[in-house]
Amino acid sequence: MIKVVSLGCKVNSYESSALKEQLFNLYPNKDITLINTCSVTAVADQKSRQIIRRERKKNIEGIIVVMGCYSQNHADYVLNECGADIVVGTSNRSKIPLLINSYLNNKEKIKDIDEDTRHFEYESFKSFAVPDATRAYIKIEDGCNNFCSYCTIPYTRGVSRSRPKQEIIDEIKSLIDQGYLEFVLTGIHTAHYGIDNHECSFSDLVEELLQLPGLYRLRISSIEESEIDEKLITLFTKYPNLAHHLHMPLQSGSPTVLKRMRRKYKTDDFLTKVNKLREVCPDIAITTDVIVGFPQETEEEFQETVSFIKKINFAEVHVFPFSARPGTDAAKMDGQIDPSVKQQRVQVLLNLSKELQESFKNRFLGEEMEVILEERNKVTNLMSGFTSNYIKLDGDFSDEYKGKIVKLKVR
Repeated sequence: MIKVVSLGCKVNSYESSALKEQLFNLYPNKDITLINTCSVTAVADQKSRQIIRRERKKNIEGIIVVMGCYSQNHADYVLNECGADIVVGTSNRSKIPLLINSYLNNKEKIKDIDEDTRHFEYESFKSFAVPDATRAYIKIEDGCNNFCSYCTIPYTRGVSRSRPKQEIIDEIKSLIDQGYLEFVLTGIHTAHYGIDNHECSFSDLVEELLQLPGLYRLRISSIEESEIDEKLITLFTKYPNLAHHLHMPLQSGSPTVLKRMRRKYKTDDFLTKVNKLREVCPDIAITTDVIVGFPQETEEEFQETVSFIKKINFAEVHVFPFSARPGTDAAKMDGQIDPSVKQQRVQVLLNLSKELQESFKNRFLGEEMEVILEERNKVTNLMSGFTSNYIKLDGDFSDEYKGKIVKLKVR
């Protein structure tokens, strides 16, 4: 039996899915559990440890393979304390079948970690279609060059590196032929695509993909303000199959907090870019991430964030309490915020996000919008899906309509 547990981001999910199919084809009669770990927060670290131990306890005789961001930094602990048999990090994952063969022959635990993440190359995975799925995540990039003061990702994933363009195109063409309608471009720092090899820019890639026959909708998973160039803005006016939705991480609406975070933009720049987008695409949904309780964050700075979120009028806000990651500059800063204060601020922004979501949806009440039906709601028993600008709608349809494009009224 092949079992895969994937934690964290959509990049992890993409990699896990590809490896699962490989292992299933190579070892149909072997008992193998693959765990793809996450280390973005202290909670993610803890969850990774818990799941490795849980799977080891449940499966004494099987092979436990662990990979990902947590194992990159804690390989010995994963191997010796959590009970894994094979440990890789954020490279050498394509070698996992070979490592399994070695383990089957020798029955000796294996650690295969490249500690110098600066020299990681893009590691390609052959993707496989997921039965009955309508949306495909397409990994185009790995790593990050930003080195924000609170984040370990550049140290665990390495610097930005791009997937070969033709490989991306071939994968999407194959999935279009298999009936997929929507594609989401994803990566650790998605819009850094092309920054390492200059084969083409991110906007160039997006335009080329939008021209593929049969591509109904292309969605961008996340993009920084500074990476939204004039060409990308223009694409919204030229290609109706570019989803009217951008996720633009803000992290803080306070200029002084942004400076401590080492974010590479100013709030004025962020506002200007959002206004430009709305000029060419009035119905666009702009969503964001915000970290509260960053070291030394005063009540005044938090209120600056609240005010700026209202000023931008986001369609949704994903809120995270600051998590001190060992080895980062932010973890060593004076003025760490009490957890109870963080939680209070989280709740304030969650309440605000709910209001903004309702307000954004209400702008379109009574309008008919195209939706790709994706799944049946277990509570209402209705089929649901998302519009181009990421409004979730549902309707009374039979199962045969899954994966079909229908028009639904916003209500």
